[in-house]
Amino acid sequence: MGEHRIPRGIVAEATARTMFTLTRHAPAPELADFVDYHWILRWDLRGKPPYEQRVLPNLAVHVTFFPGASGVYGPARDVFSHRLAGRVQGLGVRFRPGCFRAFLGRPVRDIADRSVPLTDVFGLAASRAAESVQSARDDAEMADAVDNLLIAKPVRLSPAARQAAEAVESIARDPGITRVAQLCADTGLTTRSVQRVFAEHVGCPPKQAIRIYRLNDAAQRIVTEGQPDYAGLAVRLGYSDQSHFIRDFRTVTGQSPGEYVRTARAGHAGEPDKDRT
Repeated sequence: MGEHRIPRGIVAEATARTMFTLTRHAPAPELADFVDYHWILRWDLRGKPPYEQRVLPNLAVHVTFFPGASGVYGPARDVFSHRLAGRVQGLGVRFRPGCFRAFLGRPVRDIADRSVPLTDVFGLAASRAAESVQSARDDAEMADAVDNLLIAKPVRLSPAARQAAEAVESIARDPGITRVAQLCADTGLTTRSVQRVFAEHVGCPPKQAIRIYRLNDAAQRIVTEGQPDYAGLAVRLGYSDQSHFIRDFRTVTGQSPGEYVRTARAGHAGEPDKDRT
């Protein structure tokens, strides 16, 4: 088994570090079953051109408190892009995949690939929490305001939600799980049960969840390797051939592996695609 993986997928991370600061903080103990961490972003681009930050898709629901970008963001199949400009601070909550349904009150698939206003889920108190985040003097004040908002909504993790979360944990722990049948064998659930709990609590099919994890892995590896071996990587990730891997990679990231590497290393769009398809 490998270590627990959390897809973060910041595209062109070296450039991103010069544009903003990112810190991660543990949630209040009462929220540990539901929340992986809070992430806090600050940037000051006054007098500089706006910067477009891209983030690879992941399975988590994110609840964000940023000027003009506050909301509940469901799990996404596509790359997320956000324009950074001016001087801003804000906080986001990364919920454990499978653990947001109790807050949402309906299947997570209902918010897949879209966002809903904070007040739709947390009521008017969410607006006050967002104001507190913007006026906070430090990270602790920001995290406290959001923790208090979440704790004020009494919820519990259902047995089905725990099944969903544990199934995602299985994928996160074991990169060798590349097919739904392997996930079923690891969790002891039938294919139908896995599909049902993923739709209800994770918000996407299990096949998509597996693909997101392994392609986040691929994106990280090809950027850090001097001369990426796409054929070898395709085999390690469980693909039948290199062409299948490249098609999947382009579907998830919007770029071929070669384009992605050039963008990540140069901080701008790469040359025309020369990869095989």
